[in-house]
Amino acid sequence: MKSAVGSVKNNTLSLIYTDFKEITKAKLAISVVFSSIAGYFLGAYQINLVSVLLLTFGGYCMVGASNAYNQVIEKDLDALMNRTKNRPIPSGRMSVKTALTIAVTLTVLGVLSLLALSPKTAMFGAISIFLYTSVYTPLKTKTPLSVFVGAFPGAIPFMLGWVAATDDFGIEPGTLFMIQFFWQFPHFWALGWMLDEDYKKAGFKMLPTGNKDKGTAIQIIFYTFWMIVISIVPVFGITGRLQLSIVAAAIVLLAGLVMLFFAFGLYEKRDNVSARKLMLASVTYISLIQVIYVIDKFVS
Repeated sequence: MKSAVGSVKNNTLSLIYTDFKEITKAKLAISVVFSSIAGYFLGAYQINLVSVLLLTFGGYCMVGASNAYNQVIEKDLDALMNRTKNRPIPSGRMSVKTALTIAVTLTVLGVLSLLALSPKTAMFGAISIFLYTSVYTPLKTKTPLSVFVGAFPGAIPFMLGWVAATDDFGIEPGTLFMIQFFWQFPHFWALGWMLDEDYKKAGFKMLPTGNKDKGTAIQIIFYTFWMIVISIVPVFGITGRLQLSIVAAAIVLLAGLVMLFFAFGLYEKRDNVSARKLMLASVTYISLIQVIYVIDKFVS
């Protein structure tokens, strides 16, 4: 009997844990935290473990809160799409009240954690939540420009780490912001291309032309090109303390050209397979260049 009760408790805890990961989009949140930590390492004169832990915890809370608010707002639309109908709220496993409680709690904990680092860090974190939930989310059913708006909160994490380390916003974090800002477009349009049919069930307008056509593919190529340009600008010594060696810049350029290759592949074939290749290349690219930037700082 005790064994059965223990098994039920374990299953319940497992479901709660799984639903928490889903409502906060754990994989996405972890990738965002990774970007923030990379930015912190780039900006810090000396690594402070407490600051890294605060940034990690606060960053996860802020992203998790944004995702929880998003799923509350879009609960009815999520129920219409195959990729989201089994999320905690539309599936009925979690109530809206519980989701909101999680979102508010994470918001408070996130802001307090980032505030312990610096007021500027907390401010940018709060701005990212506001833009994501109050501007980007409602615009998704109104206009393809939602992706442009969403690129702002999406580009904050890399920059946020630098601000957390220095309590300063200048050319360096601005450059980190621009790298991730331009990266957002090929990444999300590739994803939007793959999920276009599903998105349209909910009325989401994610592709710039509204269709999986040459116009969308051309814009993907355009933004990928500028992403590459911004990513290698630090090699010219015009971005303050944010610098790249020639070797590191060459690697970053090569990684960008690989991504551009897949962007042209999508233009030529205009199919979901090509879009998936580009999406995967974009995920690899952003993580790779962040690692390269950090390694280059400490070995140059």
